Amino acid sequence: MIDRRGFIAACLGALLPAGASAARRPGRPAPQTLDYGPAKLDIYAPDGANNLPVVFFVHGGAWRFGKRGQVGSKPDFLLANGFVFVSIDYRMLPEADVATQAGDVEKAYAYVRANIARYGGDPNRIVGMGHSAGCHLIALTGMRGGLPGVAALILDDTRAYDLAALSRNGGMMGAYARAFPDPTQWAALSPSAHVEGRKHPPTFIAYSRAPGRGEASKAFAERLRATGAKVTLFDGSAYTHMSINRDFGQDGDALTAAVLAFLKASVG
Repeated sequence: MIDRRGFIAACLGALLPAGASAARRPGRPAPQTLDYGPAKLDIYAPDGANNLPVVFFVHGGAWRFGKRGQVGSKPDFLLANGFVFVSIDYRMLPEADVATQAGDVEKAYAYVRANIARYGGDPNRIVGMGHSAGCHLIALTGMRGGLPGVAALILDDTRAYDLAALSRNGGMMGAYARAFPDPTQWAALSPSAHVEGRKHPPTFIAYSRAPGRGEASKAFAERLRATGAKVTLFDGSAYTHMSINRDFGQDGDALTAAVLAFLKASVG
């Protein structure tokens, strides 16, 4: 367990290269927007990028809202630290159900893996990252083997790891009830149901103080660790559900420091 307090002082200064800042940089390269089939994705790459590790990001929005451009400081920070950054759109409820959305994520990942080398990325060092609904989709596709060759996963704040447990705990309401109306599909759409019987990449799990996030994240981390996977669990109880995503890449942000440490250890 990483304690938010004190971690930043030990890690942020050591991990940020000289001159790197989380703030938005004038002259950041505009993304290349590409059509991967069901939707579009944006690729941000530093000038002269060659064989850099890649962060593949899936936005949140209750499986119903959100856009690939809602990335805050992530591209600025990650490009400054030697990464290519990709953010995808996927089809939204009610046009597409969650199973279809997971398929979109897998198609986008396959497209990126096949094409990222021409934009300076290393197809063998792709890290899947998602927040909220995007966290669920990255966890689901990653656990079920839908992101072949993925080097690591960063899971940022969801309750939807185990949908049956969510229902037992009184959480199957609001956005969750709209996204998962059919109990016969809960197992197939639960990342936890796909954990056993597979080898999983290093996984970083962060949770905010929003109701149920800590309990769900800790239970999922335990289940994943039982398979022998390397799991980093980040206590983000100082964050709201929104700020744990919004603050990423900002100067002095503890989650950013922890994720960067994880990335350096996982993909170099």
